Amino acid sequence: CLVVWMAINIFIFVWFYFLYDLGDRFFYTRHLLGSALAWARAPAAVLNFNCLLILLPVCRNLLSLVRGSFVCCGRTMRKQLDKNISFHKLVAYMIGLMTAVHIIAHLLNVEWYYNSWHGEYDALSMALSRLNDSGNTTYLNPIRSTTTTPNLLVFTTIAGITGVIITLALILMITSSMEVIRRSYFEVFWFTHHLFIVFFAGLVIHGAGRIVRSQTNANPPYNITFCKDHIEDWGKKKMCPVPQFAGGFPQTWMWVIGPMVLYVCERLLRFIRYIQAVKYRKIVIRPSKVLELQLVKNGFKMDVGQYVFLNCPAISQLEWHPFTMTSAPEEDFFSVHIRSVGDWTQKLISIVEQMGVDGPFGTASEDVFDYEVAMLVGAGIGVTPFASILKSIWYKFKDSNPELRTRKIYFYWLCRETHAFEWFADLLQVLEREMEDRGMGDFLTYKLYLTGWDQSHATHVMVHADADTDVVTGLKQKTNYGRPNWDKEFEQVCQENPTSVVGTFLCGPVVLATVLSKKCVKYTDVDPRKTKFYFNKENF
Repeated sequence: CLVVWMAINIFIFVWFYFLYDLGDRFFYTRHLLGSALAWARAPAAVLNFNCLLILLPVCRNLLSLVRGSFVCCGRTMRKQLDKNISFHKLVAYMIGLMTAVHIIAHLLNVEWYYNSWHGEYDALSMALSRLNDSGNTTYLNPIRSTTTTPNLLVFTTIAGITGVIITLALILMITSSMEVIRRSYFEVFWFTHHLFIVFFAGLVIHGAGRIVRSQTNANPPYNITFCKDHIEDWGKKKMCPVPQFAGGFPQTWMWVIGPMVLYVCERLLRFIRYIQAVKYRKIVIRPSKVLELQLVKNGFKMDVGQYVFLNCPAISQLEWHPFTMTSAPEEDFFSVHIRSVGDWTQKLISIVEQMGVDGPFGTASEDVFDYEVAMLVGAGIGVTPFASILKSIWYKFKDSNPELRTRKIYFYWLCRETHAFEWFADLLQVLEREMEDRGMGDFLTYKLYLTGWDQSHATHVMVHADADTDVVTGLKQKTNYGRPNWDKEFEQVCQENPTSVVGTFLCGPVVLATVLSKKCVKYTDVDPRKTKFYFNKENF
């Protein structure tokens, strides 16, 4: 996808560069501006293409529709949809780069327009600049009087004013999107990012200035080769009528109107969801400061691994935070588990009665049932999507669902503190007991890893080392201390599933994602008949 996107960008840039650098209609314009004309217009075309794309990755309902509703959207395409925010950022970087090139080129153009009007170049430049709107002629140089300065041209024309507004809006959006600002000052990010409305409004109006003009009578019998050197013959000889110029028709609106309509529909749908009532089925605050919310909403349908955005107006009218649902689609409610890790979540625990819900939206975890073998890796509260998956699998087993293709699950959970295990251990105990009763003890292999402990805890574990169940979780599977040896784990999966396609799913930090993605590549056999690993990561 990135190769195709970059290829289209390069093609558009090259195509429009040579259109303005070689086209006869722009011969006289190039004489005034030189190569800066092509360097201004080619980035503008690339900007149009990327402004078409920039809104689509954040239309979450559209992506969820594509992911879940169309048969043609296979596993590989769904993996690309999971990288929507990464693509959104790349498109934004391209917009920033092309904007910089476009601005620099036009600043040079303004200076050369000014110098041409004052006769600092040659006679042809002077003659072209002095063409006026009287009779049957049209102007080429937008500077029309001796009192017009480059600064005045920038701040008094439609193209100049909108260009300044667009640039300021873009700078504020990009700088406020830096991770340090987004995480620490979310409302700053939220407010400034909505300058995209100003950005798109200015973008649509920007071309109406028609500052770059082309010759309208450049076709034969007009002879540019002769006429450019015989200014005195303009309007006197048939082959040299007075050159006439006109600005190009604004085209940006045609590029962005579709995505803008889609985004407006997206926001309307999200607003309708927001105002729908949410009822509380159950609220549990556990000693480990994990808040469990069981919610009911009319018409709400979900799939495993999906997430919702929660909003609490009493804390902030603007802040929406993503949380993976821990319930199964077969249940008559949806639930989330929220760990107290910051100001917003701490306040939420005391005022959960005013919450709004937007979603659900699709994620990589939806594809877990497409694999016959699945490796599920959760770090801390990142275990939430796998709670939904394990619950759903259990319901499918109870109902003998024929569509269940998964025959083996490896589950890994990494936590720093012992009390983080408590809310999820209950579910694992039920699954452990029920699967043993059904003779399916080998279906689920789970390993819990405690990455932080003190001496008193270590002593307590040693004293109870011979107990039948783990002292931390109460499960038969004992808790491991430290971090997994991923090479050993992948080798075990390969040995136990020598001919399977294995889906590896992570909800956790980027560092762990890098490690697991490399292991998936390393342990994927070149023989298509042997074990293959596909890496999937949650992206909110």
